[in-house]
Amino acid sequence: MKFALSIIALILVALVVPFLFPGMGKREGVDPNSNLPWQIQLDGQGGSSVFGLKPGTSTLGEVRQKLGSEIEVAIIAEPNEVGLIEGYYAQVPLGFVLAKLVVTIDASNDVVSAMRERALKAKHMESTTRRITLHPEDLVAAESLPVRAISVIPTVNLDEATVIQRFGPPGERVAVSEKRVHLLYPDKGLDVVVDGDGKEVLQYVAPRNFALLREPLVAIEVAKPVGQ
Repeated sequence: MKFALSIIALILVALVVPFLFPGMGKREGVDPNSNLPWQIQLDGQGGSSVFGLKPGTSTLGEVRQKLGSEIEVAIIAEPNEVGLIEGYYAQVPLGFVLAKLVVTIDASNDVVSAMRERALKAKHMESTTRRITLHPEDLVAAESLPVRAISVIPTVNLDEATVIQRFGPPGERVAVSEKRVHLLYPDKGLDVVVDGDGKEVLQYVAPRNFALLREPLVAIEVAKPVGQ
């Protein structure tokens, strides 16, 4: 499955205000001022840390320890593709922000193919996309694999101005349609997808691996008909 964009909107005005103004979305047992989406720490060597995790370095097991055991792990595959191992949280608190969160595991096609052969079952998701349950032994093995990328889908709708307020001006702005824009932050390893017709997605990789986010957009630009 092509890397990257993967939603249910909780249309609660009370959640919009906390995203803009810290301290107004406090929940018991959660520090509202830590693990926020814009709190990205850089190590000066091409690496980063967000939500207490290091994209490209932290393992699936560390994700489970940091964010909770409720994660669902499976192979997600589109037709004619080997697929990717992904971990999914239906809802996780990131400071005072509630979000869905997906981690994409860094595993070779050979590893994923072998896990598919041992898989227990598969069910269809959107259209013909398949969700393939891992064999218990492979589920254990996946715990030690590194996380390639982290994708966050906030429960609130974000506009471009709000994103810039929190993350600063992007290094690059790529419009893939009239209502869908990618705000790229190469120095942070971040791509924020602002979608006027859908949910926003924040995608994190280690800054040194930013090509994982940028190259698919280059391919889209090249494929566009002349004049668009």
